Amino acid sequence: MHDIIIKGGSALIRENNEFKAIKADIAIDKGKITHVGDLGPAQAHEFIDATGLHILPGIIDSQVHFREPGLEHKEDLESGTRGAVLGGVTGIFDMPNTKPSTDNQEAFEYKVKAANERAWCNFAFYVGATARNTKQLPNLEKLPGCCGIKIFMGSSTGDLLLTEDEIIEQIFKTTTRTIALHCEDEQRLVERKHIAIEGKDPKFHPIWRDEQTALKATQRVLKICEKTGRKAHVLHITTKEEMELLAKSKHLVSVECLPQHLTLTAPECYEKSASFAQMNPPIREKHHKDALWVGIENNTVDVLGSDHAPHTIEEKQREYPKSPSGLTGVQTILPIMLNHVSNGKLSLAKLVELLSYNPSQLFKIKNKGELKTGFDADITIVDLNKEVTITNDWIASKSGWTTFDGMKVKGWPTHTIVQGEVAMAYDELKKKSLGQPIQFTDIEN
Repeated sequence: MHDIIIKGGSALIRENNEFKAIKADIAIDKGKITHVGDLGPAQAHEFIDATGLHILPGIIDSQVHFREPGLEHKEDLESGTRGAVLGGVTGIFDMPNTKPSTDNQEAFEYKVKAANERAWCNFAFYVGATARNTKQLPNLEKLPGCCGIKIFMGSSTGDLLLTEDEIIEQIFKTTTRTIALHCEDEQRLVERKHIAIEGKDPKFHPIWRDEQTALKATQRVLKICEKTGRKAHVLHITTKEEMELLAKSKHLVSVECLPQHLTLTAPECYEKSASFAQMNPPIREKHHKDALWVGIENNTVDVLGSDHAPHTIEEKQREYPKSPSGLTGVQTILPIMLNHVSNGKLSLAKLVELLSYNPSQLFKIKNKGELKTGFDADITIVDLNKEVTITNDWIASKSGWTTFDGMKVKGWPTHTIVQGEVAMAYDELKKKSLGQPIQFTDIEN
């Protein structure tokens, strides 16, 4: 008698280095996948009828900002992870630009304890790098539940900022785990801030934070990688210039893109949504978006993240540039990308690589990223034919809005299974507080 049997679906199974949709039943027992294949008349305490549905390894959103501690009026670990499971996400990596910043052991362990008590899905946390904690980072990066080190090269939400290449280089030399970087050049941002102040309109956001602002920082990272012999993980790449450079530099970097930058374009997004399309780095013109899709097609892009970064409606309605940058995204990352699958922009197999398998490989996650006997039963089930209009009312985030409000998509998550238990089924929340710290093979958990 199994705990759960998922019956009659098409499972995305990895064979010969690629994912294929194969008719298969999946048995789950004590939080693990125990059988993949034809289960015939086998019995279970719970059956999930997946006829006509596709069964995916659990979706991992490797960049979110859930704002706890200190900014809980925008979001917290409970509301953020609740939105995650509603959107088919089984695991998240949360960023350190909280208040206070997550840049020491006490702050880090506070977040792990808080998530253990309230998270709907599995979780890991970045530790933030500062000029003050460089000597502690080799120990901080090995704390259970840590996914890596985050460096902000350009100012964004919070007070984490590292502008000196010498300090960044030292971090590369003294640490061993994934270093993720927000690549915008701070000096150029300061020099050009007058464009935003004088413009007083979000349409100036990609002009202020222009292509050179991003490219200059990315070029600096590549030089540090070459000098130290370490790879970097560059986040939310937005420009054609960067993507072309990174395509030639894959021995030095792994690359992330966001659904926002793959879906929306300037100036239309600012005309329609104003500051509710304002984020760092910015949404740019169509030729940049097209270049990002080329990066997905030629495997320059390794992973997708949402960069879920909520602010309240009242905050976003302030006059630009006092309006804060950041969009919600953890709940919409899978529906938006499934819609791109429907439109032929990428295959379902490619989506699974970008949102499950590749994050597991890149970050050395233990027992996740595949539908495989013995692996954790983190599973996302989707209906590729279901059409839904995304609305603000559906968004669980405390902020209560999405830039994709009113967008009709084809492809929708039907079930989110976390650690072998159903957290969401057909848009209804089921069992809460299922989340556990994600384990990694390169540290003691």
